[in-house]
Order: sequence, then structure tokens, then C-alpha cells
Amino acid sequence: MESKEEIRSARRLQRRNRTPEQIAAAGEALARHGVSWAKDVSGGSPATFTVYLGVAFEPPTLPLIEALHQEGHRILLPVCEPGRTMSWVEWTPETTFVRSSYAPIDEPEGERLTSAVAGADAAGIFMPATAVDGDGNRIGQGGGYYDRFLQGLKASAQRPRTIAVTYDDDVLPSGAIPAEAFDQPVTEVLTPSGIVRLGR
Repeated sequence: MESKEEIRSARRLQRRNRTPEQIAAAGEALARHGVSWAKDVSGGSPATFTVYLGVAFEPPTLPLIEALHQEGHRILLPVCEPGRTMSWVEWTPETTFVRSSYAPIDEPEGERLTSAVAGADAAGIFMPATAVDGDGNRIGQGGGYYDRFLQGLKASAQRPRTIAVTYDDDVLPSGAIPAEAFDQPVTEVLTPSGIVRLGR
């Protein structure tokens, strides 16, 4: 079995080969399917969703963010904090961004909510993934931010639904990703082709 770092490196290399046209098409498809998932999660009513701004070779999520906002949903974007934890800022089309002090990403400016508050408010969580296997094991960027976030929500009476966002070819066969005790598996994946439901 390949290590997580080997899988992460291979998937990143594959992502570099996509053309601007392929990336743009993926963004549009992710937005369309993501809005459908959000409607299922929220029962068609406005709700709160945590999303993230895809950077570098990650699938583009700005079209998804904009589409969710147009549907009346409240969008929270992450801010990296010390100890590889996150806070959250509400996004609007007027939101401005600054470079993170802790990660190579741009982060929203505004009032910060703790992960506990964001998790309690959220109906659903869209999270980044470099790869996901058929058992729901997920590889992120290696910082463990979302594993910590989800671990903190385990005691919640109403834990929000979670979905990993990735390209179609980043969904790997069951058993392809080594699972560790700290990892938080996902049950659904959002890809340009639609929603993939996983499970052990």
C-alpha cells in the first residue's frame, strides 16, 4: 500500500495536467451538484455551510460558494489559527482576503467564529481532499485541520453532514488509503460528475 504522502504527491502531479478549460468546467459542475447536495441537506431552506476557497491545483470552489450564496445559504470560510486549528468568517461577495500567517492560502477578513460555533451552526461541511477511497478515508493537504475540526464535533447532538470535494479520478478503490486513528472518514464525495456515496 502506498503511503499518504506518496498518494498525495501522485494526485497533485495529476492535477497539474488539467487545462484551464477543464478546470473551469469542473468548477461549474461542482457548483451545480454542490447546490443540489445542499438542498438535500437543508430540506430546501436557507442554511449555513462551511466551505473553503480552492487554491493552486485544488478543484475550484468559488463557483460553488457563489451558487450557494445565491440560493440564500450562509457561507463560512476557514481561517487557520495556531495549533493547526481553524476559526470561521462569514463570506459575502464583498468579503476581502489577506494572506494567511499559517498556510499558503488567502483567508477572509471579518469577525471570526470558533469551530465549535461554526460546527453548531452548520448544516453541512464541504471539505478539501487530495484523494478519498471507497471506505471514506480522506487525504487532505497534510495539516490535519479538518480532522481536528471534525473530532471536535463528535460530541455534537446534531453533527452536520460532511462531504469531501475532489476530482473524479481522486476517488480511489476501497483500502487504497492507509487509515490512522486520528483520521475522520467521510461518507460522501462531491466530484464534477456528481455525488459519490461511500461507506465501510
